[in-house]
Amino acid sequence: MTLHLYFARRFLQSFLMVFAAFLGIMVLLDLVEQIRRFDSAEVSFVQTLGLTILHVPESLYAILPLIVILATLSLFLSLARTSELVVTRAAGRSAMRSLLAPLSVALLLGIAAVTVFNPMVAATKSQYEVVSNRFAAGDSSVLSISQEGLWLRQGDGMGQTVIRADRANLDGTELYGATFLSFSDSGGPQLRIEAESARLEEGAWQLQGVKRWNLGADNPEARSTRANSMRLPSTLTRNQILDSFATPQAIPIWELPGFISDLEEAGFSARKHRVWLQMEMALPLLLVAMVLVGAGFTMRHTRFGRTGVMVLLALGLGFALYFVRNLAQILGESGQIPIMLAAWGPPVAAILLPLGLLLHWEDG
Repeated sequence: MTLHLYFARRFLQSFLMVFAAFLGIMVLLDLVEQIRRFDSAEVSFVQTLGLTILHVPESLYAILPLIVILATLSLFLSLARTSELVVTRAAGRSAMRSLLAPLSVALLLGIAAVTVFNPMVAATKSQYEVVSNRFAAGDSSVLSISQEGLWLRQGDGMGQTVIRADRANLDGTELYGATFLSFSDSGGPQLRIEAESARLEEGAWQLQGVKRWNLGADNPEARSTRANSMRLPSTLTRNQILDSFATPQAIPIWELPGFISDLEEAGFSARKHRVWLQMEMALPLLLVAMVLVGAGFTMRHTRFGRTGVMVLLALGLGFALYFVRNLAQILGESGQIPIMLAAWGPPVAAILLPLGLLLHWEDG
């Protein structure tokens, strides 16, 4: 148990050092990018630094598997130089048993990343988008999904219009059970329109089965009108609606199942969010796989030589697995492969490959 605790502590120290190094590098790089993006005359350095702090957690979370494999290489190269692995094996402890502590730490780090770090990244990403849009004088998201249906917002120089619908098609250009509520430039409601269906065409909504209320009248219901069809000007486009969907990364994993349910009830496809949810649940296994990859090439004494080649092979295999995982995510989101295969296939394969290599080198 003492030896396990020693290896666990050494691995955790290596991980924290690599994590801190990447944190410092990415803060500097992102700070330069934020300074380049925003006008220094309008955004102060303190505000730019705040944007950097909000944006860096997302970048660090994305490269967490690569940080783990670098920490593994650092640990086992250090143990090999000091001959601690040789002493451990001479004491009768196999290489596989020596890996139990680092693997356990990697698994716990993965669980902590999914349950704690993921919600933090989602919160900082959402706040970064809000603040950066405000500084860039851009429009915020025009679409929101809730249990009451979906909500859209469009605006022009005359005022704002809030749109609610019971459901929609996959790209949000066809609404069913839609309500349009227009507000004047001063902020007061001026018009309400209910339609059985609404289709977004070039620069306007084409409404069917329409009832219209003029909210500025003394008795809006008495003065309401009905029409089979109606054309309502709109500044929205199909791409704006699609771009307004909350990305899976901006939703905490605890809230993601409910968001997926609301999205599907509104008539949209939630396949992208389902893939992300499963990939997040598989993240602890991926970190375990990265430890096995790093250990498979570096759990050998330096007197055998070719240490540099082995490190390059480990890094190459680690980057390849990281690339395959991202490729599987894209294929899963596009429907080319099943969701479970896209999420769990790469981590399981990444565990079996270096495990076979370790067993071969350990037992011949």
